[in-house]
Amino acid sequence: MNREKINSRIRPLLAGAAFTLLLVSGGVAPAFAVTPADTLVQAWAIDDTITLDPAESFELSPAEFIGNAYDMLVRLDIADTTKVKGGVAESWTVSDDGLTYTFKLKPGIKFASGNPLTAEDVAWSFERAVKLDKSPAFILTQFGLTGDNVTEKAKAVDEGTFVFTVDKPYAPSFVLNCLTATVGAVIDKKLVMEHAASTKPSEDYKYDTDFGYAWLKTNYAGSGPFKIRDWRANEILVLERNDNYYGDKPALARVIYRHVKESATQRLMLEAGDVDVARNLEPGDLDAVAKNGDLATTSAPKGTVYYISLNQKNPNLAKPEVREAFKYLVDYDAIGATLLKGIGEIRQTYQAKGVLGALDSNPYKFDVAKAKELLEKAGLKDGLSVTFDVRNTQPVTGIAESFQQTASQAGVKIEIIPGDGKQTLTKYRARNHDMYIGQWGMDYWDPNSNAEAFTSNPDNGDDASVKTLAWRNAWDIPELTAQTKAALLERDADKRAELYRKLQQEALDTSPFVMVFQQIEAAGLRGNVQNYKLGPSMDTNFLATVTKQ
Repeated sequence: MNREKINSRIRPLLAGAAFTLLLVSGGVAPAFAVTPADTLVQAWAIDDTITLDPAESFELSPAEFIGNAYDMLVRLDIADTTKVKGGVAESWTVSDDGLTYTFKLKPGIKFASGNPLTAEDVAWSFERAVKLDKSPAFILTQFGLTGDNVTEKAKAVDEGTFVFTVDKPYAPSFVLNCLTATVGAVIDKKLVMEHAASTKPSEDYKYDTDFGYAWLKTNYAGSGPFKIRDWRANEILVLERNDNYYGDKPALARVIYRHVKESATQRLMLEAGDVDVARNLEPGDLDAVAKNGDLATTSAPKGTVYYISLNQKNPNLAKPEVREAFKYLVDYDAIGATLLKGIGEIRQTYQAKGVLGALDSNPYKFDVAKAKELLEKAGLKDGLSVTFDVRNTQPVTGIAESFQQTASQAGVKIEIIPGDGKQTLTKYRARNHDMYIGQWGMDYWDPNSNAEAFTSNPDNGDDASVKTLAWRNAWDIPELTAQTKAALLERDADKRAELYRKLQQEALDTSPFVMVFQQIEAAGLRGNVQNYKLGPSMDTNFLATVTKQ
């Protein structure tokens, strides 16, 4: 794509950004002004934002908004991601039987509205999430919470004490890590209930209030360092400093997110000074930014892993030798040096770096001779033919095409079936694929999130209620499933970490998952942006410390 065409396409976007700055700053700005010193403008694809409600939101970009605008009982310690630290909770204790968690809140906290934050707000936020029962609710309901018992299991003892009772003596690290998720955000009960409707949000909903569900989709009721001022879908989101925040106040007055999808467009806006940060840069544009003396880059490993999976319903792919052979047919070095440069790191185990018990082991190398030997042992000396469902986005398309080429050298004929995300995922979830290339992002920063996905399959029947990634690929593993469940109840952190390392090793050796890489989130920055750091998860991309010179 030539620069002239790009420039003609981004001019309306640049003008729109300048107009937005005019609105939020209250001043007069020329059409292509440098962004104000107290405002951070980010170009980012935010079209996955469909709601601002922490009880419902389960997408990537809103996790960042919620993570900066709300607080939770506890937060992930990004200095040591095997630990958590206090959010609105000052301290906590766990009963000897492992069932009761008692949290003491920091005194004097206020919501952005000015309303005091109390244990009643915490308890109500749990109740609201469980009773609304939207996508992320399982993170709380897996501890035995139901609409009928939540007010007893998650309750305020007094204004500063919240008690949470779980159904089994889980590892405390598991429980606490789950509470760092955005579904655990503490919501201003008084403010939200002023906007609650008495009508039910759906026919199968049994409560006589919507808990402010309709209102909170587009509004804000938190206590974080920033407050959400404005959101226009597929266009803009504005965060504004929360002067009622109990911690150190943000240096920036506001943060503006502009919805911009194309990498090249983002790079040109960054170079022109119309945005301070570009968030979706592909390797070529990221490299160009890195070489520009006026710009800089930053990156961080994310809790998202990419993998190729082999459906065990296919009798050829179900052979152990074939599963192992395919792990020798990926040209990891070439993929890492080209398609993943700056945006991914080769990783052959399913746990992300920094997670408790993560196993760092990349034993497989591209080896056609070894693959052929294994295929011959499987009775497939002349190779085999399979289909490969691939979402038509990068870098997955490039990885699939690379694998198609390298596998052909061992006689494996692969037909790539391209499709959009909905098409490929629907087929995958129905177990109607041969091979699939997918990504898996952690629901919460605990090893169970990925272990349950990759090494647990309680019921391999087509009508199973629990449909993990192992289930999607018909990998029937009763022993590993039992081990995964046992790891949840190991309260000693070192012993628990060892259990997860063993599970990963078993998957590395025998699973139908060819793990390829862990995502690295990268961003391009203007040279005057300081202290901009990406975290291990989207909700830990904290902005309160960012400054501009």
